[in-house]
Order: sequence, then structure tokens, then C-alpha cells
Amino acid sequence: MLNPLFEAPYNYAPEENDMPPFACILHASFVVADTVVSLGFYRDVLGMRVLERPDLGFPGAWLGVGEQQLHLLEVENPDPIAGRPTHGGRDRHVAIAVDDIETLKQRLSEANVAFTTSRSGRRALFCRDPDGNALEFIEVVGR
Repeated sequence: MLNPLFEAPYNYAPEENDMPPFACILHASFVVADTVVSLGFYRDVLGMRVLERPDLGFPGAWLGVGEQQLHLLEVENPDPIAGRPTHGGRDRHVAIAVDDIETLKQRLSEANVAFTTSRSGRRALFCRDPDGNALEFIEVVGR
């Protein structure tokens, strides 16, 4: 079903160089139930660095992921956690480049975090954070 805010077919045909040049995604956000628990996963297991975050009137954290960021929002979750696909590649997810997938597998195993390997044959894995948010990690050599 199409989003009712959009009509299909779209009645826009951009002229050459009419679209803005998209460079990269600057941040992604995940809803979490408890920022402290989430930091135990993102900071302590995955090793992401915690960034300064302004007071936004609700708990959360900003994490550095290379030049980009992951924002954790401790707000009421409108999405169900139960019933999500076991394999995160069949669910909405964020993909993050890593240097060494084997080291990440070891860290996740030591922390008892379940993961599945990519079904595409790439050196990649999927896992979920404590709130069921799916993450994909792809080994990118020489990044």
C-alpha cells in the first residue's frame, strides 16, 4: 500500500542536475527502552564512542560510527518487538562497515549476543540490540 502522502505515479521528472547531491547519511536513530542498557551494548560490546549530546528533554545518547552517528532515543516505542524476523537482513536495519568481522563475532559471542551471517555470501553478520533493532556489519577491507 502506498503512503497516502504520495500519489502514484509520481508527477515529477527532474531535469539533469535538478536533484540535490546526496553525499551520505549523517545519522540513523533507534528507539530504546533504557539508554544505560543500550550503552552496555553499543559502547561496551561494540566499542562505539559516546559523543556529546545536547539536552533534548528526554534520555538518549549519540554514538560515533566513523564520520556518522547513531542516535539512541529513549522514548515510547511505537513498533512491536515480538514477531520480528530472526535474520535482521529481512527487517529494517542499519549497515555498518567493520575492519574485521571475526573479531566482531568473537565480541558478540563473548557477550552472548546472537547473530546470523549474511545469506549473500558476503563477510557480514546481523544482530539485534537489546530493543530488537537490527544491525548489519559488513567487513570492508582497507576502508
